Amino acid sequence: MTGSPESPRTFVVEADGGSRGNPGPAGYGAVVRDARTGRTLSETAEYIGTATNNVAEYRGLIAGLRAARELDPGAAVRVRMDSKLVVEQMSGRWKIKHPDLRPLAMEAASVFPPGAVTYEWIPRERNGHADRLANEAMDAGRRGEAWQPSSSAAELAAGDAGASAGAAPATAESSAEARAAARAAVRQAVRGAAGTPGAAPDPAEAAAADPTAPAGEAEPKTPQAGWAADLGTPTTLVLLRHGETPLTPYKKFSGSGGSDPALSAAGLRQAEAAAAALAGRGTVQDVVSSPLTRCRQTAGIVAARLGLEVEIDEDLRETDFGAWEGLSFAEVRERYPEDLDAWLADPGAPPTGGESFASVTRRVERARDRILARYPGRTVLVVSHVTPVKVLVRLALGAPPESLFRMELSAASLSAVAYYADGNASLRLLNDTGHLR
Repeated sequence: MTGSPESPRTFVVEADGGSRGNPGPAGYGAVVRDARTGRTLSETAEYIGTATNNVAEYRGLIAGLRAARELDPGAAVRVRMDSKLVVEQMSGRWKIKHPDLRPLAMEAASVFPPGAVTYEWIPRERNGHADRLANEAMDAGRRGEAWQPSSSAAELAAGDAGASAGAAPATAESSAEARAAARAAVRQAVRGAAGTPGAAPDPAEAAAADPTAPAGEAEPKTPQAGWAADLGTPTTLVLLRHGETPLTPYKKFSGSGGSDPALSAAGLRQAEAAAAALAGRGTVQDVVSSPLTRCRQTAGIVAARLGLEVEIDEDLRETDFGAWEGLSFAEVRERYPEDLDAWLADPGAPPTGGESFASVTRRVERARDRILARYPGRTVLVVSHVTPVKVLVRLALGAPPESLFRMELSAASLSAVAYYADGNASLRLLNDTGHLR
């Protein structure tokens, strides 16, 4: 009588990669743990020269998987990474569009047999060990040296502080050593960013130079002093309201339910000014637009200047204002006073025969989620209208629906929202019209 087959050994691979410039000097780090005890079994890291964050993250994944295979080629592996892009692509849920990433993904998939590896996204603060190794490799590369594994128990404890809940608990003494090592690493990182040629600029300086640039795109994936965790490169939506139409100066309701006016001569000039400003900043990588003519024209002018194509998303269209289309506020007050009062008091109340703000919010959320899924970690110009842009700002702030009536949004103005891996968003710019002066 034969015994039942023995269950395979299980490893946890935590991997990370970073680029100081994106692209810029880059490195990766990976650690292999015993899934049952949480004990660190192997560390690996390497400086890889100039590369992007995503390439470095994939290289870290491959190195971690290879290290696990060297320990036991028959093991099962649970990969834990803070890169949503890598986790979703390797899990088969997101397509791999970038040509530089496809061969890396194929290489990662070939290390273990199919089905042996699973993927899990974790917050950045839980991937501290691999992040530390990646930064050690980048620091070594900057000095012209190869990364060497650390033999310090305190440094290993600092890395293990981000391990899974199943890891063996540290003693009070080792925890104190880990905290001291982590604080020293932060101080060293801050000193290096401030005084080392070629180091990444301060995030505040980068934001001041260009508020539409993705927060973190130019900074290293190194722990920074401050209140916020480093969650990697966000997806940034640069929100551009279309230029003026003949109805704009008269403040008449112009939605998606009436005529579809084109840009006026003033609106065309505004679109050109926005295009010049965005080209000068050089941060926009993709363009998505409402289907309405005034947005298509605005987006087309900007995209032509940037050498990009325009994607149309139907859910970015303006509110259908029903019977109010083409009327001024005073005219609506005179003709539909009760409907107007209800609309101002309740976001669920539609204009006469039109679409409520609650309905607009639902479809704008759909459009936002599609864009974030399609363009992770990129800067996307979204050309839309007053209501959709205000909705995106409101949702980012977690503000109540009535806040829609408390925002000013000028024609051809720029706003920007950064969306992070933990699901949070940060408003970085609102109603900027400096390019129109």
